Amino acid sequence: MTEPQVPVTVLTGFLGAGKTTLLNRILREPHGRKIAVIENEFGPEGVDNELLVADTDEQIVEMNNGCICCTVRGDLVRILNDLKAKRQRGELAFERVIVETTGMANPGPVTQTFFMDEGIGAYYLLDAVITVVDAKHGHATLDAQPEAQNQVGFADRILLTKTDITDAAEVASLRERLMRMNPRAPIKSVHMGEIPIAEVLDIRGFNLNAILEIDPAFLAAEHPDAARAGQGHDHHHHDHDHEHCDHDHGLHHHHHHDDAIGAFVFQSKRPFDPAKLEDYMGALTQVYGQDLLRYKGVLFMDGSPRRMIFQGVHMLMGADVGRPWGRDEAPSSKLVFIGRNLPKAAILKGLEACLARR
Repeated sequence: MTEPQVPVTVLTGFLGAGKTTLLNRILREPHGRKIAVIENEFGPEGVDNELLVADTDEQIVEMNNGCICCTVRGDLVRILNDLKAKRQRGELAFERVIVETTGMANPGPVTQTFFMDEGIGAYYLLDAVITVVDAKHGHATLDAQPEAQNQVGFADRILLTKTDITDAAEVASLRERLMRMNPRAPIKSVHMGEIPIAEVLDIRGFNLNAILEIDPAFLAAEHPDAARAGQGHDHHHHDHDHEHCDHDHGLHHHHHHDDAIGAFVFQSKRPFDPAKLEDYMGALTQVYGQDLLRYKGVLFMDGSPRRMIFQGVHMLMGADVGRPWGRDEAPSSKLVFIGRNLPKAAILKGLEACLARR
């Protein structure tokens, strides 16, 4: 009988957002789960891969390489393999792993680890990326820090902290901005890390069969014919002026947010030509792979009675056959893209060209 995979949660967020408070809360919670924590500390202090004995049952491993990024992805693989070996020898007992990244880290390379290393991908299950955002300084941080935008773009859940000490209109404005950047990540307010464990663990955000969550307000805000590319929408490449024009501009000076990270959705009731779509997505990731943070969708494929569940991170894509379309269902495709300065109109037009001819 195959041993179940060990779920891994990636906890990210900019400096001072409240990641450690949330992590401590999770560790103190009487949930009865044994958790191994990989802490990615910034700076030379700390012990590389030394097991730190805590008061709880959690096993804590510390990385002191500055940030989990491409240059130290090998270290993450090494530590995960080390944890696996100790668990198999009975030296460590844990049921899941939480990777807490440094505030300056881009979650992309961390998530790629679980796709690129076959051994890691077989033993561990990447569950979700949880991003903590400081409501008090959220606008300013997103304006100034590309890393913070990346963290929002990769999120499966966004947790807003310090909302109790932030003006309500400012919080509402930030929520709207975050939703524009990543409409598939539900946003929850959290006070001092107090949040039900079910809101941060076992989310299955990277599971191909998980529900495709897109905030309906985002779809409503898109133009009715937004999915019909090539009809004069090129000027909406950066949709940030009109999306925020209903704000009270006297509240703060952040009403113009020309965010590099943004999202858009392709929708169609016509089926895709499988060969055309495969060729197009392959070409798209070759050109824009580094700027494609997350893309995920439910696809209506020509000649198939079942939906296709599709997702990718940067240049890595995966697809799985989903359940059959119901008799009362009208088959359709919905595909969300989250990325950095992506040519929205061109991509929508390219996807339109991949649809099967009537």
